[in-house]
Amino acid sequence: MSRPVIGIISNSYLINDDYPTHAGGTMNSCAIAQVSDCLPLLVPSDPALVRVNELLDVCDGFLLTGGRPNVHPEEYGETETPAHGDFDRGRDAVVLPLVRACVERGQPVFGVCRGFQEVNVAMGGTLYPEIRDLPGRDNHRMPPEGTLAEKFALRHVVSLTENGPFHRLLGARDVMTNTLHGQGIKTAGAGVVIDGHAPDGTPEAIYIKDAPGFTLSVQWHPEWNAANDPVSRPLFAAFGDAARTWAARQG
Repeated sequence: MSRPVIGIISNSYLINDDYPTHAGGTMNSCAIAQVSDCLPLLVPSDPALVRVNELLDVCDGFLLTGGRPNVHPEEYGETETPAHGDFDRGRDAVVLPLVRACVERGQPVFGVCRGFQEVNVAMGGTLYPEIRDLPGRDNHRMPPEGTLAEKFALRHVVSLTENGPFHRLLGARDVMTNTLHGQGIKTAGAGVVIDGHAPDGTPEAIYIKDAPGFTLSVQWHPEWNAANDPVSRPLFAAFGDAARTWAARQG
C-alpha cells in the first residue's frame, strides 16, 4: 500500500545570499517518513507555482513548518514595524487559504512554530511581534550559539488542559518542550482553542474546535529527535494516522 503524501511547506531561501531556493529542513522530512510513516513532499511556497486546490488533491495532509520569516502583520490587520522581522509573502499567500480549506474539509494539517502562528492567523487571530518584549514574558528565541543539539534542547514545561486532546494524546498534563520562537498568539482566531501554555502564559498548543479532522499545532519544534522524544513521537504518529484515514476515505 502506498504511503499517504504529506505536503511539507517550504521557505524561500537564498543560498550564498544569491541563489533562490525553496528549502525545507531535513528533520521535517525524517519525522514524516520515519514517525508518521508517510511520504514527504516539499511544496514550493509561491502562489505563482502552486494552487491550493491542486495541493488539496495531491496531498493527504500538510506539515506547516517553522521558518525565520514571520507572517506579515497585514494578514491580521496590523501595520508592519521593525519588530515584526522578515517576511515570506509567497508562503503567506499559499498557506493561509490552505489552512482554511483543510479545516473545512477535515484534511489533516499539523502546524509547527511559524505553522502554529499561521493556523491562528488563517482563522482570524493576531500575533505579538516579539514575546520577550512583553511584561512578565520570557525569551523564547533560539540561542545564537551552540550545536544543533544544544539549540534544540528541552527548555520548559508546557501545561496542557485537563482531558484536552493534547493531554489525552500525550498522557500527561505537563510535558517538556524545546520552545524556539520570537512571536506568539495575541488573540485567538475563530475556533482556535489554546490547549497548552508555557510557564509565562505564552500559548504553546492549539487545535480548532469542532473541526472534522486533525488540527493540532504546537509552538515548539517536535521535528527535532521526533523518533525518540516521548512528546514528539505521539504527535507525528497521530498525524500519520489521520493522514491514512483521510487517504483511505478518498480512495
